Amino acid sequence: MSFHPRMEYAPAKFHKSERTLAEQGGDFKYTPENQAKFDENVTHYPPEQRKSAILFALYLAQGQQGYLTAAAMQHVAQQIGCTAAEVEDVVTYYTMFYRTPVGKYVINVCRTLSCALLGAERVTEELSAALGIKPGETDPTGTFTLVEVECLGACDRAPVVMVNDEWHERLAPEQSAKLIADIRTKGAAAFTGCHLNKEAQQGAGARGTGDRGKGDRT
Repeated sequence: MSFHPRMEYAPAKFHKSERTLAEQGGDFKYTPENQAKFDENVTHYPPEQRKSAILFALYLAQGQQGYLTAAAMQHVAQQIGCTAAEVEDVVTYYTMFYRTPVGKYVINVCRTLSCALLGAERVTEELSAALGIKPGETDPTGTFTLVEVECLGACDRAPVVMVNDEWHERLAPEQSAKLIADIRTKGAAAFTGCHLNKEAQQGAGARGTGDRGKGDRT
């Protein structure tokens, strides 16, 4: 007698993993400016740890053409000195790398616990309604792409939205449509920014003023 449930081992019952290959794209290589940036950045690591520069290398490639084709990943592999498969492993792991074209503004809505408790799902719904697209899609004008992501690391300022590399904190669902309208008219000026970054800048400014004051008294 067995307490284990009866298992059917027909091939159709097994989970099938599907690997989606990136489009090959045209020939790719860094612009002279990006090549110079990479060459400088890679000097920060010992030769045997050259692979540590892979994230920077991928950011350069994505910034250059908007997303990462197989050709771009192959170029990065050549620059780093690793296999294209190793580069693709990194690209498919991180949500900030895109393997298909995206809009000018990629709106990443955090859906992890703190943001979820404070209405992130409703934020996504309102953004989706304002843009006329579902998460994972790009609007017909190619201006906006909407994406749901995991923790963005600002749980005390939830719900958090990251637009490209910019920050917008405490976005209430009812403010979502206005954010889209503001981005259309103001661009990056529409974002609140990261409060920690602001505090750091203010602290640096205060220290600088204090230093100048000391100098004045001597």
